[in-house]
Amino acid sequence: MVDHVFTDLTLAALYDRLNPWGPGDDFYLGLVREARSVLDIGCGTGRLLRRARAEGHRGRLMGLDPAPAMLVQARRAEPDVEWVLGDMRTRLWDGEFDLVVMTGHAFQELVGDEEIRSCLRGARAALEDGGRFVFETRNPDARAWERWVPERVYEITAGDGSPVRVWHEVQDGGLSGGRVRFTETYDCDGWPAPRVCRSVLRFLDRESLADRLADAGLTVTEQYGDWERGPVTPASPEIITVARPA
Repeated sequence: MVDHVFTDLTLAALYDRLNPWGPGDDFYLGLVREARSVLDIGCGTGRLLRRARAEGHRGRLMGLDPAPAMLVQARRAEPDVEWVLGDMRTRLWDGEFDLVVMTGHAFQELVGDEEIRSCLRGARAALEDGGRFVFETRNPDARAWERWVPERVYEITAGDGSPVRVWHEVQDGGLSGGRVRFTETYDCDGWPAPRVCRSVLRFLDRESLADRLADAGLTVTEQYGDWERGPVTPASPEIITVARPA
């Protein structure tokens, strides 16, 4: 058993297969194309910045992630990006970027109040005046965790062609204290045993997000409920937030 998928090199290599490129990636790529310098917090395998560089982006691109296994994937695929191991406390930031992003619901992995505060203040410090911080969280009103059940099995193919089955199971009855605890299980016939990852995600509503951003010196300028920039409603799957320095 591993505590988190990103500490395991085998599972990190499966990440992009389990999470194929989609509308959210297109949304962020459009923002990156327009930016001169970009910091991707929680960049994972780095596919957003890798795609931007492959398309010809010549500005500064930095990917930051606390998981060494994920950055191994990033560095192998694109050495011409700054890949940094750590989180927003890794260094002092000084207005170096005109765009800071957190994709793939990475913001929800900040489960503690101090983690959130530190990350948002770091994002503010990393932004130049007039820059944008863009991230998304799952809308708690949509209750996505109710669909994370073992009966929904996803099958992906490993690099050697082996089929890998993946499923999720929520713990402790679902949402508790704004947090959802769940397991993510990976199983392959060629493995001696399944790999089980335990995770916790934080769910914040729009008001809580705005308050925490304001405390960090950021103000919400736009919010969308989906990747087509629709309004946030109780049924919207996402809360996509664009914030600027206050």
